[in-house]
Amino acid sequence: MSLRARLALLYTTIVGGILLLFGTAVYVTVGVTLTNQVDNTLEFRAKAIIPNIVIGTGGQLRVQTLPAQDFTAGVYIQVWGKNNQLIDASPNMPDSSRPMDTSGLEATRPVFHDVPVSGTRLRVLSVPLAVSNRIVGVLQVGASLSVVETTQMVLLRVLLVGAIISMVTAGLGGWISTQHALSPLEAVTQTALQITRADDLSRRIPYQGPPEDEVGQLINAFNQTLGRLENLFNTQRRFLADVGHELRTPLTVIKGNIDLMRRMQQTDDESMDSIVSEVDRLTRLVGDLLLLAQAESGKLPMANQTVELDTVLLDVMHQMRVLARDRLQLKLGEIDQVLVCGDQDRLKQVLVNLIGNSIKYTPPGGEIIVGLGKSGTRARLTISDNGPGIPPEDIPHIFERFYRGEKSRTRSKDGKGFGLGLSIAYWIVRNHEGTIEVSQRQPHGTTFAVWLPLAQGECKEEIGAT
Repeated sequence: MSLRARLALLYTTIVGGILLLFGTAVYVTVGVTLTNQVDNTLEFRAKAIIPNIVIGTGGQLRVQTLPAQDFTAGVYIQVWGKNNQLIDASPNMPDSSRPMDTSGLEATRPVFHDVPVSGTRLRVLSVPLAVSNRIVGVLQVGASLSVVETTQMVLLRVLLVGAIISMVTAGLGGWISTQHALSPLEAVTQTALQITRADDLSRRIPYQGPPEDEVGQLINAFNQTLGRLENLFNTQRRFLADVGHELRTPLTVIKGNIDLMRRMQQTDDESMDSIVSEVDRLTRLVGDLLLLAQAESGKLPMANQTVELDTVLLDVMHQMRVLARDRLQLKLGEIDQVLVCGDQDRLKQVLVNLIGNSIKYTPPGGEIIVGLGKSGTRARLTISDNGPGIPPEDIPHIFERFYRGEKSRTRSKDGKGFGLGLSIAYWIVRNHEGTIEVSQRQPHGTTFAVWLPLAQGECKEEIGAT
């Protein structure tokens, strides 16, 4: 059964249940009200008759006269004496030889009973007649309940017909309203099927209704999911293309050198050095890819110990000066003693990647300044160069895998860059609850700023990868 049919059935069931409760309450209320009116009439008639009943000298009951209006009002009267002897009865009684209510003859106080008499239901009031606390007879006053029964029957039919009409109307209204309300969900289904068949994640689901209602929120969430999936697949497609490109170059060099040595039929030291260099490149590429894969899957936990970041920075600066050689100036700016909680090797890797990136893209004769300080409860590490800088349109993408702004930061001739260093640095800093900022340096150049929380007391044992 479809959701629309289930909702329509639910609406119909709810309306039917409400009408059942309401109809039952009305039916019972009307019955009780009409019965109370009959009881009041019987009590009034009984009070009018009792003064006309007298006791003779022999202790026998005698009715002086019965009010004539009782007969025309549809009220039946019987007066019974001792030993269930009928004293008097109204002439409209169909069978005056039998009491209207046999059990009422034994009553010691006024009681009402519904009894069948000659095919008709009567409401009978039995009033004991007592003299000096001694019961000498019973007055029974009865009235037909045909009016009550007829009224209840008509009311029952009206309620049944009204309930059927209301339930049918509720069912149709529920069907139409749910069809209108769920029509956007059909668009969601159709769009999802079309996306599945056509592999087109660029499509979005249109919605003309209010965006703040449940369906609007669902469609908005679905469109956002489609957008994220589209970005994910585009990134994956670009990633595969970049990996293929990065792998093709060293493999081509290796294959070329091997073919050269085969033609020469001897080992060439220069060719072997080139092969070793390209194999090292492939090893670093695979290592970086595995590191990112483990990091993104949450399977690369890191140590969390107190790290003297200034000491780590001095160590990295010593290594990077060897890499920079005389090609450019690598200077140490202001430095402060800084303690942070984290993985010393991973933080060292961040410094190596960021400083190495600046060395790679800074032209000969350029200058790189590295500084370390504190700002409130955070440590601030800066790496500033006077290279060509990064265009504003490239800054949001520089931490993506294999991304390089080739227009402004030319690729190094040694071919050692893969565009993974900044991605790895970004992941490490983020998992140390820090951030990386990139800004332009005037008049030209780039500044990377790494913010890390300062150590506050003892550090936890391990940082969970996220």
